[in-house]
Amino acid sequence: MSDEMSQERDAQRRAAILQAALECFLQFGHAKTSLDDIAKRANISRPLIYRKFKNKDDIFTAVIEDLFEKRYPRAEQVLTSPGSPRDKLLRVYEILLLEPWDELMGAPMAADLYEVCSRLFPQVEAKHVRMQLKLTQAILENKELSEVFMLAVEGLQSDLPATRVLRRRLQLLVERFVA
Repeated sequence: MSDEMSQERDAQRRAAILQAALECFLQFGHAKTSLDDIAKRANISRPLIYRKFKNKDDIFTAVIEDLFEKRYPRAEQVLTSPGSPRDKLLRVYEILLLEPWDELMGAPMAADLYEVCSRLFPQVEAKHVRMQLKLTQAILENKELSEVFMLAVEGLQSDLPATRVLRRRLQLLVERFVA
């Protein structure tokens, strides 16, 4: 087998593990998800998981990073695209907040995913917050204002609203911050 085919197979296997893990974490929660659950859902053996990841926490970190990092290039493109600061801010938060929210929030343990990330993996959350601040600050052109905006966005999510409700709240917030 060629090296290129092997790399492609490895990438597909990794993606399958991450997708299966996300589904398990959303269904059972972090604490009750086992590597056997993930292996079964990914349709691979448990030893194959260990070829890609050290343990369940390593998989969880990779799931969270994959969930958000794949969105950063699109969010960065918004900064260079035409549009008002209001439109750009709304679009960036549609990509970074609303898309993953919509993908996750119908699941039984979605809130657990966010809570576990902030409690057990603060470095992963901090990385995402830094990127979000960088993008927000590029639009609002003020660090303190950007931090206040991000705190307000965090508050919009506290009651775990439906995506359409969160979208409307976000629109109202953006309108208040950017004329």
